[in-house]
Amino acid sequence: MFSAKPYERKFFDAANADYHHDMTYLEPRLTPQTAPLAEGYPAVCIFVNDQANAEVIEQLAQGGTKLLALRSAGYNHVDLTAAEKHGIRVVRVPAYSPYAVAEHTVGLILTLNRKTHRAYARVREGNFELDGLLGFDIHGLTVGVVGTGKIGIEVARIMHGFGCRLLGYDPYPNPAASSFGLDYVELDALLGRADIITLHSPLTPETYHLINEQAIALFKPGAMLINTSRGALVDAAAAIEGLKTGQIGYLGLDVYEEESDLFFEDLSDRIIQDDVFARLLTFPNVVITGHQAFFTRNALLAIADTTLANIHDVAQTGESANEVTAAQVTKP
Repeated sequence: MFSAKPYERKFFDAANADYHHDMTYLEPRLTPQTAPLAEGYPAVCIFVNDQANAEVIEQLAQGGTKLLALRSAGYNHVDLTAAEKHGIRVVRVPAYSPYAVAEHTVGLILTLNRKTHRAYARVREGNFELDGLLGFDIHGLTVGVVGTGKIGIEVARIMHGFGCRLLGYDPYPNPAASSFGLDYVELDALLGRADIITLHSPLTPETYHLINEQAIALFKPGAMLINTSRGALVDAAAAIEGLKTGQIGYLGLDVYEEESDLFFEDLSDRIIQDDVFARLLTFPNVVITGHQAFFTRNALLAIADTTLANIHDVAQTGESANEVTAAQVTKP
C-alpha cells in the first residue's frame, strides 16, 4: 500500500480483521523510482496522487503484481491499456461517502461568501472590525452543478435546501434531479446563468481543462467557482486571469492540477516551487484545501472496507464488481 498515511492505517487494520490480508504500508508515493518496492507483491494499493503510468505498470508486472487496487473512485492516474497489456487487473472504490465531498463543497461556498476564514484570523488577534467581511444571501441564487452523479446530486440537494435555483449539466442526466427542481441545460448556458458553479465531473480527455479561458469568459462577472473533483478540470493559469479581471469573484479549490508534488505532505518549512499555486494563494477571494473533501471517518472506513473486499473478491473468485477496464472507459 503506497502513500499510506497513519490516519489510513488504523482504518485498514480494523477492516482487515474480516479479510486477513498481509498488509505492508509504504509512505512513499508510487512512482517509477519507488515501483521496485512492490516487487514480489501480488496486489498493490494506491491513492489519487500515485503514478500508475505505462512505465510503472510494466515495472509492477515484472515484479509479479497481478492486481492494482485503487482506494479512490477516479482512475485517471492509471494507464488501463498498459494494465490490460501486462495482465494487471484494476479495481476501485466507486462510492464511499458522497456526503463527505458534498458537505465540504458547501463548506467552501459558505467560507468564501461569509469570509469566515478571515474573520477567524481577525478575532484571534483581537480585531472585531467587520469591514471587508461583507457577504450575500445564498437564498434565491442560481447554482450550476457540473456533473450530477452521486456527489453532484447531493450538492444540488443541499443547495435546494438553501432555496437556490438549480441548473445541471451532465451527458447522463440523473433521474433524482427532478425531485428538487434541477433543470438540465447545455454547459455554456449553465456557465452564463449560474451565480455559483460547482464541478463534480470525472477527469477524462473530454473534461480536461473544462474550465478554461473561453469558459470563464462566459461566466457572470463575479461568479463563484468551486472544484472538489479533479484538479485538471480547471486551467489554473486561466483562473488566475479570471480572478485578476474580476470575472471570477470567488474561487474554492480542494484539488489542483499539479497537486501531486504538494498535497498530503507537510511543506510548511519549504519554499513552494509551483509559481501558479503560489500566485493563487495571494488572492483574498481564494480558499484552497489540500484534497480533504473526502476526509471523514465514514469515508475512510468505507474506502478501507471496499478496497479490501475488492482484493478478497478477486483472490477468491477471480472477479470484482468494481473492476475497471480500458474497454469500459472507451465504450461509446
